Amino acid sequence: MTALHLDDLKQYSDVLRAKDGREIKVRFVEPRDREELQAYIRALSAGSRYNRFLGALSELPKTELERFIHVGEADRFTVVATMVVDGFETIVGEARYAFHADTSSVEFGLSIDDRWQGHGIGKALLKNLECRAASFGAERIFGDTLRSNTNMIGLARKSDYAFTASPGDWKLVRFTKEIHVKPQDIPCASWRLAAASRMAAMSSLAV
Repeated sequence: MTALHLDDLKQYSDVLRAKDGREIKVRFVEPRDREELQAYIRALSAGSRYNRFLGALSELPKTELERFIHVGEADRFTVVATMVVDGFETIVGEARYAFHADTSSVEFGLSIDDRWQGHGIGKALLKNLECRAASFGAERIFGDTLRSNTNMIGLARKSDYAFTASPGDWKLVRFTKEIHVKPQDIPCASWRLAAASRMAAMSSLAV
């Protein structure tokens, strides 16, 4: 379905920029990131963890951590945003997204380290997720968040998302954006190539 060659995750790394021009690498999570990803989740403020996971927790349960680590299963993916801090690659954000072929949509959730919020990382990561959604041929991208999560709501609003009630839970709001970009016009080079690979794979199956 995805036509992604996940045996070589590094080919899907993207370089973004924070507001101050600092380099942000966005890449698929790898097994070697297991402990650092858990440490990242633990280091989030209680409020940020609550907003991200829609409930109280201090760390990812072991089974959930394993789901985060295994990229591509059931068209679900986890990426980490990293920066070089004091000479070390450091996770400053993460996102998990899923492609739903039946509705031609991508669903996602993300978080940014409290210390790095306000540096444009969330906006850059969101734009990157939109590229990834477009590479699937998705028609829309959406997420659900708590009505009290003003940071995520503000980010979505500035990124031209539309808001509706989230089905089945009055405490949540859903933000959605239609994807109209053509595969050849996807602004992220790596995902433009991934879209071309997907289309080529679909064409070969149709022959």
